[in-house]
Amino acid sequence: MNTDYKQMAGRLMVALDYPDAAQAAELVQKLEGIPCYMKVGMELFYTAGPDFVRSLKEKGYSVFLDLKMHDIPNTVRGGAHSLTRLGVDMFNVHAAGGLDMMRAAKAGAEAAVAETPGLVMPVIIAVTQLTSTSQVVMNEEIGVGGTVEESVVRYASLAKKAGLHGVVASSLEVEAISAACGRDFKTITPGIRPEGSVTGDQARVLTPGQAIVRGSHYLVVGRPITTAPDPRLAAEQIIEEMIGA
Repeated sequence: MNTDYKQMAGRLMVALDYPDAAQAAELVQKLEGIPCYMKVGMELFYTAGPDFVRSLKEKGYSVFLDLKMHDIPNTVRGGAHSLTRLGVDMFNVHAAGGLDMMRAAKAGAEAAVAETPGLVMPVIIAVTQLTSTSQVVMNEEIGVGGTVEESVVRYASLAKKAGLHGVVASSLEVEAISAACGRDFKTITPGIRPEGSVTGDQARVLTPGQAIVRGSHYLVVGRPITTAPDPRLAAEQIIEEMIGA
């Protein structure tokens, strides 16, 4: 396994969007040996729980727990404390929860690390605008004015002020985020669709190569891998495209 492959595979996050642990475990087995990140979202976590996360960690995977916490600061602090003790490598909150809530998430994680020898501080990121959110939806339904990019950059700047490590955003906004928050501020980008893929419910999408060129740190890919006839081949092709870009 060459260095370029290992590095790019580590920037690919496979979204385990399954209703039960058995189906998710089947995909994990098919991808065995590919050193990618595994993303566990609400659908899987709500049915399989912490034990499935622990099983991924035992297999050596980095885990992004995608629960998008959004609550009062004290509740989010407690949630962050619990997720950090679980040993996840990354978790997220909603930037719309505000500065105090995001600071509480960081404080909860720091407290867990201080209490537990050997525990590593996870990467904490904030969701800006979902990649399914179009300009019309944001303005007319959610009630947030301005352009999507303006809203994303505003939330990203707030997340950085709170001491978080990065944000979830479309690759379309990565360059603007980097300009406002610095290149080291991490960008985790869903809405990745290889050329010819069905976009589904995603409104703001780019190909893996385009996302890498724009500067995305991590690419979240779900259905183009999980519903592919050969998921391993699909993942390998995405990694090769990332390397080529």
